[in-house]
Amino acid sequence: MLSYVHLLPTIRLLLVSATIACLSVLPARAIDIQEVETESGIKALLVEDYTLPIIAMSYSFLGGATQDEPGKEGTLRLMTALMDEGAGELDSVAFQSRMETLGIDLGFSASRDNFSGNLRTVRSELESATDLLAMAINEPRFDVDAVERMRDALRTNLIRSETDPGFQARRALRNTVFPGHPYARNIGGNLKSIDTITRDDMLAMKEKILARETLMIGVVGAISPEELRTMLDRIFGKLSAKSSLDPVADIEPVLGKQVEVEMPTPNMSIQMIYRGIERSDPDFFAAHMMNHVLGGGTFSSRLYEEVREKRGLAYGVNSGISILDHAQFLAAGTSTRADNGAKAMEVIRTEIRRMVEEGVSEEELEKAKKYVAGSYAIANLDTSAKIARVLVAIQREKLGLDYIDTREAQIAAVSVEDVNRMARQLLDVDPTVIVVQPPEQPADTDGQAERLSQ
Repeated sequence: MLSYVHLLPTIRLLLVSATIACLSVLPARAIDIQEVETESGIKALLVEDYTLPIIAMSYSFLGGATQDEPGKEGTLRLMTALMDEGAGELDSVAFQSRMETLGIDLGFSASRDNFSGNLRTVRSELESATDLLAMAINEPRFDVDAVERMRDALRTNLIRSETDPGFQARRALRNTVFPGHPYARNIGGNLKSIDTITRDDMLAMKEKILARETLMIGVVGAISPEELRTMLDRIFGKLSAKSSLDPVADIEPVLGKQVEVEMPTPNMSIQMIYRGIERSDPDFFAAHMMNHVLGGGTFSSRLYEEVREKRGLAYGVNSGISILDHAQFLAAGTSTRADNGAKAMEVIRTEIRRMVEEGVSEEELEKAKKYVAGSYAIANLDTSAKIARVLVAIQREKLGLDYIDTREAQIAAVSVEDVNRMARQLLDVDPTVIVVQPPEQPADTDGQAERLSQ
C-alpha cells in the first residue's frame, strides 16, 4: 500500500491544478495594469492579485516559423517541442519529474510570427519555477534521444495529415493565397525537411529568435513589482539584447483563384478567401461586427441560419478574420457531404453578396455588440493565465494599457454605416475558393478550377 508521503507529489499537483482552474479574478474594470522594467531593460505588464497564491506568466518573442530556413521547415516547431525535454543538468526525465513534483506548468508554442511560452506556479515554488524556466530558455539540451523521439512524433503527424481533408485544404489555401511567401510553409515542416534538422539548427534558431529586443511579457498573480523584476532578469537577462530575424515581406492575399484538391473522402471542404483588415485599423471593430453577423457568431450568424438551420446542408459553417503580422484575410467556409457541396457554396455566396448589397440592420448590429462586448470577459478574463495572455496581446497589438476599460466604448461607437462600408470594402471582390472533394465530383465554382490530386 502506498503511504501518504508517497502520494504527496500527486496530491500537490492535483491541488495546484484545481486551484488554478477555479481561480477567479476581479471584474474587468477593476484590473490595475502596471508597467514593470528590470535593470537589464526587460519590460512586462503586471496585474497583482493576491486572492490565491498563484502566479501566471505569458510571454512571446517576435519571429515564428517564418524564420525557418528554406529546406529546414519545421525547425522552430521541433525546437519548441524540445524546450521542456531537458535543460541544464536535468535530462528529459528529470526535468519533467521536477515539474510534476512541484506542480509547475511550463508550455511552449510556435506560430507563424511568434515563439511563445507560459508558466504557472504556486507562490511557494516561485524560485524553483524561475530556475526551471531559466534553464529551458538559456540551456536547452536537445539530447539525441529526445530529438529523435520528437522528430518521430512530427513525422507521424505529417503522415496522418496526408489523409486529413482539413489539412489539405489549409495547405492548398496557403500555397494559393501566399505563393512563394514564408506563410505558404507548413509550421510543422514536411517529411523531407524534418529529417535534415540538426541540434545546431535548433541552437541557431534559439539564438536568432530569443532576444530581449522583441520580448513581450504579461504576469498575473501574487507577486510584487520588485519580485517580478528579479524573476525576469533571472529568466531572460542572459539573452542577447538584439535579435537577428530575417526580414519578412508584407503580402496581399491572392484573390480570384479557384483550386480543387481531389482525395478519397466522402465530404467536401470549402474555403472562400476575401480581403482582411489590420488590427490597428480604426475600422477593425466595424469589420469584426460585420463578420460576427455574417458567420462569426456561430449559432446566431446568417451563414449558420441559412446553411445549417434552414437547409441542413452542414453541421457547422463560419467565417473569421485572420490577422498575421504581414497579411490579413477573411475566410468563410464549411465541410459537408460531397453531394451537398455545390448547394452549400451557393448559399454562402448568396449570403455574402447580400451582406455587400444590403448590409446589416440596426437590430443585428445591436445584438452583435452586446454579445461581443459581453463575452469578452468570460472568454479572456476569467483566469490569471488568460489575463496574462491578454497583457501580451495588448503589447503585441499596441492596444494601450486602458484597452480592457475602453474596448466596450470602441464597440459601442460602431455604426451601421461603418459596418456596411466594411462589408463592401472586404467582401465586394472575387474570392479565392479552395475545395477539397472526392474525385470526379467537381464543385460549382463558377469557372474553370485548377485541380490537384493528392
